[in-house]
Amino acid sequence: MKSLTKLYLNKTEPRHANIIIPGSKSESNRLIILSSLFENIYLENISNSDDTNYLLNAINTKSEIIDVAHAGTAMRFLTSYLSLKTQVDIQLLGSERMHNRPIKILVDSLRQIGASIDYVDKEGYPPLLIRPSKLFKNKLQIDTSKSSQYISSLLLIAPKIKGGLEIELVGRETSKPYIDMTVSLLNKIGVEIISKKNYFKVFELQNINPIKVSVESDWSSASYFYSIVAMAEIGYSLTLSSFNISSMQGDSNIAEIYKLFGVKTIRMGEKISLEKVKSNIDKFSYDLSSNPDLAQTISVTCLGLGCSCHLKGLHTLKIKETDRLVALRNELGKFGLRVTINEDSISFAANKGFFKPNVMVETYDDHRMAMSFACLAMKTNIIICNPSVVTKSYASFWLDLEKIGITPQ
Repeated sequence: MKSLTKLYLNKTEPRHANIIIPGSKSESNRLIILSSLFENIYLENISNSDDTNYLLNAINTKSEIIDVAHAGTAMRFLTSYLSLKTQVDIQLLGSERMHNRPIKILVDSLRQIGASIDYVDKEGYPPLLIRPSKLFKNKLQIDTSKSSQYISSLLLIAPKIKGGLEIELVGRETSKPYIDMTVSLLNKIGVEIISKKNYFKVFELQNINPIKVSVESDWSSASYFYSIVAMAEIGYSLTLSSFNISSMQGDSNIAEIYKLFGVKTIRMGEKISLEKVKSNIDKFSYDLSSNPDLAQTISVTCLGLGCSCHLKGLHTLKIKETDRLVALRNELGKFGLRVTINEDSISFAANKGFFKPNVMVETYDDHRMAMSFACLAMKTNIIICNPSVVTKSYASFWLDLEKIGITPQ
């Protein structure tokens, strides 16, 4: 039986609230791998997400079977990490959906540098059997068009490979900010890297000096509050914390994108204030090649504001927690939109009509479907299926919505 939550906007609630956004899942997961490879890394404000907890549990377990459920980052990072570290045969598996998310590019690359990995079931997909091996220096050429996480996974273990590692990137650039984040974190702990366009050389490093790293709050999670403010009345404001002036997260671009939707971002130390100002946007078009995780949030914002939408650079969305392009077409269609998708884009014309209340939105085991559509409660009552899916990245999401008057009924 489905679990449901019906959301409505309690307009008697105060207009302003201070929301503490959890630590970045992307930063946390990279730093957890690094802190397990190098002593003397001390972490603060790590993510409380399911994905991060699965990764932590996997690294600390003594079991020879590791189940990461829906945690795609954990699956990809652990494939490299276990190839480097395991002393016994490990079976790495996940949910049914995870077993249909490709991993061949990463496995092929690891095999080239000495890893011993077999497919348990279907060629090119988890579950995997990872055996003890000795990794050695090599130069890899990797197709970047499918996922940036393959490159990040290899970069994270590269300093511990004898002789280091060289990586040449080929194919269409995808989610480059996430690769940049990985490189930045390696630099931060003292790893020497030569980084050029489409090329990395990571030098071997055995020990580092003690370092404390505080994880910045998650900009992808902040995006939902940008959507909420965009759909609010002029003068509405929220405060979010805590964020760095120079963020490593690619989705910090949300502040620039949402200027077009009438959201003004004001920095106040480690806090940011979002304020709704006048905007007359009726057509939105954007290339999200560097920020594909924002596609659902922006699509729902366009629905809520009654503007047409064309987003491209979305070719990676088909292999996420669900086929996000199909999921968006299905659920946006329930609000009267005629949505067109292809392998790379989504488009729909404006619908400025009445919002049908109490539409039931399926979430497809995808946290971003639940959170992006929840923001539409600023415009109409809405029903979200399987709301607990948000714990994958943002366990306190529903409690934070209550602070601003979006209340379960």
